[in-house]
Amino acid sequence: MSVAMIKASKFQIQTAGANGTLSRVVRNIFAVSAVLAATAMLAFSPAARAQGQDKSTSVSKVERLNRAPVSKEILRVQLPRPTVVKLKNGLTLVLQEDHKLPTVAFTMWIRPGQLADPADLPGVASFTAGMLREGTATRSSAQIASEVESLGASLDATSRFGASYTTVDASGLISDAPKILDLMSDVVLHPAFSADELAKFKQAEGATLEQRLSNPTFLGQQAFKRVIYGDTPMAIASPTKASIEKISVDNLKQFHDKHYLPGNSILGITGDFKAAEMRALIEKYFGGWTGAAEAPDKFPASAPAQPTKITLVDRPGSVQTVIFGGDRGVQRTSPEYYGLAVMNQVIGGGPQSRLFLDLREEHSLTYGAYSRFSADLYPGDWFAFSPVRTQVTGEAMERFLYEFKKINNELTPQSELDDAHRAIIANFALSLEQPAQILNDWLTVQYYGLPVDYWDQYPDHIGSIDAAGVQAAAKKFVDLDHVQWICVGDRKQIQDVLAKYGTVNVVDVSGQAEN
Repeated sequence: MSVAMIKASKFQIQTAGANGTLSRVVRNIFAVSAVLAATAMLAFSPAARAQGQDKSTSVSKVERLNRAPVSKEILRVQLPRPTVVKLKNGLTLVLQEDHKLPTVAFTMWIRPGQLADPADLPGVASFTAGMLREGTATRSSAQIASEVESLGASLDATSRFGASYTTVDASGLISDAPKILDLMSDVVLHPAFSADELAKFKQAEGATLEQRLSNPTFLGQQAFKRVIYGDTPMAIASPTKASIEKISVDNLKQFHDKHYLPGNSILGITGDFKAAEMRALIEKYFGGWTGAAEAPDKFPASAPAQPTKITLVDRPGSVQTVIFGGDRGVQRTSPEYYGLAVMNQVIGGGPQSRLFLDLREEHSLTYGAYSRFSADLYPGDWFAFSPVRTQVTGEAMERFLYEFKKINNELTPQSELDDAHRAIIANFALSLEQPAQILNDWLTVQYYGLPVDYWDQYPDHIGSIDAAGVQAAAKKFVDLDHVQWICVGDRKQIQDVLAKYGTVNVVDVSGQAEN
């Protein structure tokens, strides 16, 4: 098959700001699209991918062509600094000027998000955010939608399960900034939470929940969070049928009044404006908002490790088994974040990673095998996962265990380590093309209290993780004595197979134990 070669290039990014033009030279971005290029440099036979055919390719026979020029120089970059100010009411502003286009984008983070849901009402934070656009004291849901459409703007709010903050986003032309802020401030400060609109919202959420409960990947993620976080807010992955039924207008009003406060919030703005002028405009629409910050939640940096166990989520009639294996990870401020990032890239960060090459390319067990990790104010999680045919559940478990043992027991070869560094750093370099992503980076710095030069130093920190650092991360986060396994599939077909790897606890799709 032909291989598309991607050449590294030199490019210069010009960023205009209040203090003049800042020139950032990104030298020799090695394999700028390394996430894709690493795959392109692997020569595989197309026939090897035919489902159900024994035409797999041994990883030892994979030829890494290495035709793309590679620079050993670490990416050097200094992000344009935003203007950060705190208004008298406690609202923090992160103002990032970008004069390339006549647009503006607003992103507000409001803590504590879903983590503040009442224990018996999961979904209150999500419902509160989702209902913001459905009417205010002076605008109906239809009026809000009409005004957003007429401006060619966007306005959305969400509170994701597992995230420690709610987000409210708005964007449009800079000439419409006053109108956009008028809308945004109205929905944030004065939501009506109409009973009629809540009834419609509940109906939509009920249908969404039914879809989720039929999705084996969601069932696996839900069970995984329950296992590693136990009886805590971090364990919740969705509302329940009971909570959707019970959540009331009063619940939403109480949540909003308690947590939607300027002291709890950061508002980031990027676009074609002058910082001083935008600050004055923000004060006009949000200056009257009141409420001091809540005391920050306290989360332990780690938790007692649990012995390895297997949780089988029974899904009768399933033709696949979705396998998850992982454990708790790190907080976003942890110095171990970099080692976990590189280790994750090596074992499951993309189609060039070990799990993908092993389970898909060498053994034809799946269409894909990956790993992921998250980090927040609380220790996030790390897990590897793959959907496989029911008949090869046992073989897939063997391959997961093989790769988990290998990354624990053997130092990562330098060439593989270099590939991982390039993939992470090149992906970071590409993200700098997007003003919204740069703003998100600065919100991350502000929200988590990271050093102001965090992103300037990020490539160096990633590049400093050597083979010993990868192995140390593996021993902590891929600890075979404490990995938690979740398998979603047909109990009748896979329980005996899984029993070869440990004690199996069987639950139904709602998490209730089965006999």
